[in-house]
Amino acid sequence: MSSSGTIIPSSFELPDFYHFPPFFTIQPVLSTREKQLGQWRELLLKYHTDLKITTLVLHECPLWKNNAINRQLTKGEIQIVIDDLIQSGYGEWEDTQTKTRVRILWRTPQQLASDIYDWAVANGYVNSICTVYELHSGEDVNGMSFEGVDEELLRRAL
Repeated sequence: MSSSGTIIPSSFELPDFYHFPPFFTIQPVLSTREKQLGQWRELLLKYHTDLKITTLVLHECPLWKNNAINRQLTKGEIQIVIDDLIQSGYGEWEDTQTKTRVRILWRTPQQLASDIYDWAVANGYVNSICTVYELHSGEDVNGMSFEGVDEELLRRAL
């Protein structure tokens, strides 16, 4: 459970590194910090992708706190993690003034465009018309990387 009362669903399997206390302290050595931020990116993306959550609300994210080991990120450390996520192209501020909500880009627009094209070629949809709804929620896209993705991101990929 996080400080906001949000619980990580039992259906989501946390990686081993989430239970390692130093994971919750941004590391001072650059090479270690880069690896750590990569793990945070991986965790945030997997969590949001698996649970089909398109927006991260900073003060509600249950991943920032691990009660089992009595560790949590500070507000400053959360900001470092989010800045890295955004700089890596996997997030963007939904509210640029208050900076409390981040749109999670499960895949970058370029990656999604490539995935959509590959799917269209494999399924005979090249030079055919598909609606955004069909690409987002249609029967033919079950299990595809773009199924259920944020519609704004899907439009940018197209």
